Amino acid sequence: MNDYEKVASCITQVTQRAPYLTGEGVIVAVLDSGIDYFHSEFRDRAGNTRILAIWDQSATPNAEAGLLPPEGYSMGVLYTREMINEALSLGRENGARYVPVIDYSGHGTGVAAVAAGNECGVAVGADILVVKLGSALADGFPRTTQLMRGIDFCVKLGVQLNRPVAINISFGNTYGDHQGNSLLERYIDNASEIGRTSIVVGSGNEGVSNGHTAGVARTETTVEFAVADYETGLSVQLWKYAIDVMNVTLVSPSRERMALYLANNVSPQAVRQMLENTTLLCYLGEPLPYSATQEIFIDMIPRGSYVDSGVWSLVLSPVNVVTGEYRIYLPSYAARNSGTGLFLPTPEMTLTIPSTARRAVTVGAYDVTLRSYADFSGRGYVYRYRAGRSNSSNGGEIVADVKPDLLAPGTNITVPIPNGGYEQVSGTSFAAPFVTGSAALMMEWGIVRGNDRFLYGEKLKALLIKGTAPLAGAPERPNSRSGWGTLCLSGSLPI
Repeated sequence: MNDYEKVASCITQVTQRAPYLTGEGVIVAVLDSGIDYFHSEFRDRAGNTRILAIWDQSATPNAEAGLLPPEGYSMGVLYTREMINEALSLGRENGARYVPVIDYSGHGTGVAAVAAGNECGVAVGADILVVKLGSALADGFPRTTQLMRGIDFCVKLGVQLNRPVAINISFGNTYGDHQGNSLLERYIDNASEIGRTSIVVGSGNEGVSNGHTAGVARTETTVEFAVADYETGLSVQLWKYAIDVMNVTLVSPSRERMALYLANNVSPQAVRQMLENTTLLCYLGEPLPYSATQEIFIDMIPRGSYVDSGVWSLVLSPVNVVTGEYRIYLPSYAARNSGTGLFLPTPEMTLTIPSTARRAVTVGAYDVTLRSYADFSGRGYVYRYRAGRSNSSNGGEIVADVKPDLLAPGTNITVPIPNGGYEQVSGTSFAAPFVTGSAALMMEWGIVRGNDRFLYGEKLKALLIKGTAPLAGAPERPNSRSGWGTLCLSGSLPI
């Protein structure tokens, strides 16, 4: 299964003929919604599990029953390979009581199968490490600290076992300035430098969700957005440079107004006001020790059941601006009604966080059959600067930073369903594990087999990029849609 996608990604070319890579000796870590460990995708030929361990952060420890979190952590329960095999021997009904890890959404099961499953996957010989993340927030995104603990656990276990680790993160949200400065993004950057680790993150599915816009406000600028019927709540983020002083006015569908005077804002403050039947809680932020941008966060809370529907407006009134640049984000498409969105959205910078972490391998999606970019895939940026005469004789451009790094197959991907069966799914969630599995194969070739002991982290990313192929219709590389191009694993290995 997924054979066509694996051939297009030049994976089959190194797994079904020399050097016959499988990912053996490498750990593929999946931080997600859990896994159906009973599924045949995750068992060896003898019927035993290929899962090294499952840390269920949502479970309650019970010391008397021997159900404990990993050493050094205080939450969840760690189920070892031995415990999982015992559960398998008991059958699904009885075993599920012994190791009660349930993947309610099936998302983690599908992601793990693409990365390392027996039939659907890339690194069929790798050990699988699963972190079922703890309870999610309202928009379905796990708490930052839970994700950070999960990464920490995977990296430390790799160091402890003296084995390379490829970590897959196939989710994200829209909250943040998207410039790689948040605590989580910087944590991923730091974790990528510990042990022999590579962290792969999907770019998100916000490309055409109408949830982002950006522009330059040198004169009074109005940004309109629609709130659909039956919206139970909504938040709006406005990010700008702290040097730019502008006032912000929020206008309701019936033209009631709420003014936020940032020109007088010298310290963080909160403002509360009612417009129509919606309570507005506004936080006027300031630069933080790790970020030079300023946040204005507006939380829209209905007095009754729903936020007032109709056309809302943000009016940006410059007072003293240097750049005038602003970026506005709504919650991810899954957390709002389909009719809620910006009227003039900007598809650029629609990467979800934490795919914006600089040292992560950020993966977008494309359609293998059509050889075309998947329009839902989160778009990024290509930062450039012009070289001066002392550096360049022709004044050409030098690439400074690019996201996403590359694309992988992300439409109509075959994945297993918990409790049996298969289905086809689309999204960058399922593009990322193609790259995670490929990273495991590269680590096997380099680190496990001794061809390159330093094939991890930024070096692994560089070789992934080196092997990429241009996407049809986007010959200029890099670009904000496809980064450096599409995954081609055989071109990334110096063999």
